[in-house]
Amino acid sequence: MVKGTKFIWLLFFAFGIHSVSAQQKLNASNGHSHNDYKQQIPLLEAYYAGLGAIEADVFYRNGELFVAHDSTEIKPTRTLKKIYIDPLVAFFKENGNKPYPNAGQKLQLVIDIKEDYKNVLATLLKQLKGIEPVFDQAKNPAAIKIVVSGNVPPVDEFQNYPQMIFFDGRPGKNYNGEQLKHIGMISDDLSHYSVWNGKGTPTPPDLEKMKAVIASAHQMGKPFRFWATKDSPNSWKELEQMGVDWIGTDRPKALSEFYQNRDKLEYVNTKRYEPYQPTYKSDGSLKKVKNVILLIGDGMGLAQIQAGLSANFGQLNMVNIKHIGFSRTEASNSDFTDSAAGATAMATGQKTNNRYISVGVDGKSLPSIPEILAPLGIKSGIITSGDITDATPAAFYAHQIERTMSQEIAADFQNSTVEVLVGSRRKSFTENKNAGLMPQLKSKGYQLQHNLKEFESATSGKQLVLLEDSVTRSILKGRGEMLKKSLLKSIEILAKNKKGFFIMAEGAQIDHGGHANDLPYAVTELHDFDRLVGEALRFADEDGETLVIVTADHETGGLSLLDASYKKGTVRGNFSTDDHTNIMVPVFAYGPGSQSFIGVYPNTDIFKRILEAFGISKTK
Repeated sequence: MVKGTKFIWLLFFAFGIHSVSAQQKLNASNGHSHNDYKQQIPLLEAYYAGLGAIEADVFYRNGELFVAHDSTEIKPTRTLKKIYIDPLVAFFKENGNKPYPNAGQKLQLVIDIKEDYKNVLATLLKQLKGIEPVFDQAKNPAAIKIVVSGNVPPVDEFQNYPQMIFFDGRPGKNYNGEQLKHIGMISDDLSHYSVWNGKGTPTPPDLEKMKAVIASAHQMGKPFRFWATKDSPNSWKELEQMGVDWIGTDRPKALSEFYQNRDKLEYVNTKRYEPYQPTYKSDGSLKKVKNVILLIGDGMGLAQIQAGLSANFGQLNMVNIKHIGFSRTEASNSDFTDSAAGATAMATGQKTNNRYISVGVDGKSLPSIPEILAPLGIKSGIITSGDITDATPAAFYAHQIERTMSQEIAADFQNSTVEVLVGSRRKSFTENKNAGLMPQLKSKGYQLQHNLKEFESATSGKQLVLLEDSVTRSILKGRGEMLKKSLLKSIEILAKNKKGFFIMAEGAQIDHGGHANDLPYAVTELHDFDRLVGEALRFADEDGETLVIVTADHETGGLSLLDASYKKGTVRGNFSTDDHTNIMVPVFAYGPGSQSFIGVYPNTDIFKRILEAFGISKTK
């Protein structure tokens, strides 16, 4: 054996061996289907999951190779040739002399010899005779790579086998140049380095040992894998961060989905924003409330907030708010609310059925906050970064038994007391089946604005701001500061009213990110919503009589966070559903009367506490 890293580096150049980068971003091709023969459908589950390595334990008996974990499990029909070699040859030919349809996707068959390597390898070579181009990378660079593990020959016998047979090496061995040519990868038992159980992170000393052994394999120009690792998203994530090249799994489909969806489950923020720093001068005071700004992050749960906090390097406007409570979001007919029932609870103080818009379980209209405040001279505005006839904004001005009745919801606006309405879905108003809707709204003094520029030039009066649908596209697609501009102009117009105002502004598309199981979508929408929170806090400080409430109608997606870094502005998560959950959502309150929003309570109490802040003890 020749020792010394200097000699190893010379070997890299001599034999064209390239170091494997520890910083690579893994995908399904880095998946290693461990004990694959134990799958319900051996080979096929891992193959159709797109894994790059498939492992079979092998025994030799009477001239045949059988796949089994233990000799007692050997069955006449379960041969290596029948279950693995023949199907792989068929796939290879079907795909035009490559293992997968995608030319860039490689495959290796790991044969774990349980005993008697001489007979196993001799029989294997016989079975490969005539089909060498399928498995010999010297004849076809796209060939399926065979890596032999387990009971392998001594290293000085490697040269006795054709180059198409690679062996699974071990760290700490000083392979010479010829031997390195026969090494397909370096593997070791995780327990040799740590007692880490796959949960959380290894201890720093253990982590350094694991990184060191991976680095030593990479110095030999070979990919590395640990065996006996836990098989969970957290362990997959941690192993990748250590720099391993193969992730062992008994769950091929789950691992594949974990990597295939990673673009939707990871977010890296390249530009932080600085939150507004509140003065807290009027926060929690007993001063009379003149104005209330209710900000609803549709689908925003604690995990979404934590994701946004991590991605903005540990800073958010929301976390600067001191008075915090929790809202229970159940609907009348389900523990899982939708936006219609959730918004109705906040707008009317009454629980109702999912899909109902400010009507009770009996279908009768319920008075909403703007309707209750109007007789007192308090004016209202409703803003959304989405469809203005969608469930959340609709609950504050319409009354319908089905949330998708966009035309009927728009028509209800002619009876509304709301003075400023901002959002998209213009056609539901301008092309309403009630041909008299727009003339009636005009006769009531509403100024129709077609874009934000027109709205920003307005100085007073009732505003109906019906935007092109493209204006409320996602932040990732360039929506820009639509929400911020809409809130600031609405405040400017409504603040002229001496008796005060109520504004509900919705960050509608945090919810869209949850339904799509798209973390970058959800986080960028949350950041846009949080900037809105900052503007509301700034106005509250300047005004001194404004109560700001920040909450959600429900959580969407069942988001959990697998990894996050305040230092790097990164976050990685996983979703358990594409629907709503019944997890409680936070309620943040700032300004006079904010202390009344602490505690745990049903979402209907948000309505009641808003009215109490305005000095209204009960509704008619």
